[in-house]
Amino acid sequence: MSIDHDHGVTGAEHTGHVPAVPDPGLPHHTWRPTDVDERLAKRAERQVASLFGLSAVCVILFLVAYFAFDIGDNHTTVGGFAASTLALGSTLGLALLFIGIGIIQWARKLMSDQELVEMRHPARSSDEDREATVEALQLGLEESGIARRPLVRNSLLGAVGLLGLPAIVMLRDLGPLPGDALYHTVWKKGMRVVRDVVGTPINVADLEIGDLVNAEPEIVFAVDEDGEHVLHGADLQIAKSKAAVILLRMDPSDITPGKGRENWSVDGIVCYSKICTHVGCPISLNERKTHHLLCPCHQSTFDLADSGKVVFGPAARALPQLPLMVDEEGFLVAQSDFTEPVGPSFWERDS
Repeated sequence: MSIDHDHGVTGAEHTGHVPAVPDPGLPHHTWRPTDVDERLAKRAERQVASLFGLSAVCVILFLVAYFAFDIGDNHTTVGGFAASTLALGSTLGLALLFIGIGIIQWARKLMSDQELVEMRHPARSSDEDREATVEALQLGLEESGIARRPLVRNSLLGAVGLLGLPAIVMLRDLGPLPGDALYHTVWKKGMRVVRDVVGTPINVADLEIGDLVNAEPEIVFAVDEDGEHVLHGADLQIAKSKAAVILLRMDPSDITPGKGRENWSVDGIVCYSKICTHVGCPISLNERKTHHLLCPCHQSTFDLADSGKVVFGPAARALPQLPLMVDEEGFLVAQSDFTEPVGPSFWERDS
């Protein structure tokens, strides 16, 4: 292209044609040292296997540290950090790091070294391209050398396999197995129903038709008749949350009691678990005219006038009902524990 200072652009642009840029092509391929020297390839193979071996050693050190240090003990420190936290974090982190570095070194020095050009294609590849891709993946697996280099393959499998042990060991931190705890709550015969938070007992005369009250069991801080210590602290709060209930008073004529539940209400006062049977959200949205209780999470709706049956939403089970009676002082108490598990369904539940 040339420039005419009197008349502007001349030459190729003057005619409307721009010369094409020549294809520079690919530079000459430079082979890696490990491609041409088998001695260097063997050394690289030993390096990769050593990295995988170091990962396995770190996993073993993680397991040793897990049992050697008391989890949560902040008195034993290293450099101002809790020894257990530092040991567990560093060993597990190094185990993953060594595997990552080993795979990178494997790819850089031992896997097949080729330069490819991929042309653009439609969003859905043709059947021929798909078959070619499967063939390429199979070829890549062969060219990775995993079949020809058993030392790398076996050390990788060993390191990755050992990484499952920390996950298995740490399952212990999830707590003890539940046993039959999912089937029961702390409710028992004669236990008073008290208002949530304030803990005051509820007299039948305290409630008017339409009133809905969030309640919980009254747990006395003492030793029970069996000589067992009553729950306290975090265990107490967990027990109360699992046994949380709601009271609703309605016209007794509106109640349709289920079979065997004819005496579970007191003067139109019914009591149900506050935990939704779908995924365990707390329920307290009351439709006063219909006696329906709505879960705010996924809109499951239960009919408290008809044994807590599901009338809408994803919940598959009725709300568990707590049988009520009145003690000598006129306060509401439980006849017994719930007759079915509270909360969401679980594998072993059969009713």
